[in-house]
Amino acid sequence: MDSLRQYKMHTGLTEVRDECDEVNVPKCPSSSLTVLEKEVMKHSKAILLLSCDFGTAWNFRKKLVSEQQEYSMFMEELLLSDLVLSYSPKSERAWSHRRWVIKVIAGKCSNLQEIVDRESEFVKKLAERSKMNYRAWNHRCWLVAYMPVGQVLSAHNFLQMFHELNKSREWAVLNVADNSCFHYRARLMLRILEAFLNKDENGFSGEELDEMWKDELDWIEKLIKIYVGREALWLHRRFLSSCWIKHFASTNHRKPRHSSKKSSGTCDIDRFIDNELQLFNSCATIIDSHFDDYQAQATYAATYIMWLKKQIQVESLGIEFQRKLQVSGLKMLLNNACPEKAFLWDCLLQLCGSE
Repeated sequence: MDSLRQYKMHTGLTEVRDECDEVNVPKCPSSSLTVLEKEVMKHSKAILLLSCDFGTAWNFRKKLVSEQQEYSMFMEELLLSDLVLSYSPKSERAWSHRRWVIKVIAGKCSNLQEIVDRESEFVKKLAERSKMNYRAWNHRCWLVAYMPVGQVLSAHNFLQMFHELNKSREWAVLNVADNSCFHYRARLMLRILEAFLNKDENGFSGEELDEMWKDELDWIEKLIKIYVGREALWLHRRFLSSCWIKHFASTNHRKPRHSSKKSSGTCDIDRFIDNELQLFNSCATIIDSHFDDYQAQATYAATYIMWLKKQIQVESLGIEFQRKLQVSGLKMLLNNACPEKAFLWDCLLQLCGSE
């Protein structure tokens, strides 16, 4: 704090001297100011290693680095946040400082893609050491959303993004309860879909997108059946189903909206409804009431099917869905799985028109 006060005093005198040249104000040698800047940077680094959420230190480092505009100093800030996050991986101040650095240098360096790749790998390593680290995965999602579509989705980067999907799939299988990883996968898939909707020449074709979505739906279905009672899996399936209904299912029930012809890897809306009902029926049975996981699985399955019915009603397909969905036992299933929420189930069933 002493070095900070001295720095403020000298910079204040310099500003006054510049504004009032006729006033006899002591001059501040540039060498003195450089020494003071180094002192502030040195002591702020020390205090951040002791107290990583000390906002004043982070803010003054931003101020000094911004004034210098040297690429090497920005890289040093990334290294400092590396060190801070190595012992405090959930420090919001450190993650925010990291995003600030990347945002400032985004238009000024030629190796931005290399930095982004390194960031993604850095987050992955932190996530492996620190479970349920929402801030780390949020930073990774930010990296995807920040890049302009034309820059991100070059032919090379499109393959990299697809490779990212495969890499995060391996991690997700080992951490099925961590919703942050599935949220990251959703952001990647939306980015790919966005490029297709914008007719990016490096993007996927309609058939390839259909196949990718179908593959993700099949993969999540397998995980739901293997890892019983994991809400993150059901939430990701909601995302997949919502996008599929909106972008891939045609209103005539016969061909995908983005395809000139029906591809072999794509199911139409009728098959989609049948598959979701089969999944619901297979997960709605409480095999052993002594284990909460089976009760949770039945609850997630029932609430998912109610949510899906509401989505399909929007697409004017509610009558067909109502015909296939046997709702007579839905209320009983929910009450048996989670009786303390009986009033909530009644309200939801009425909202979805399932009574």
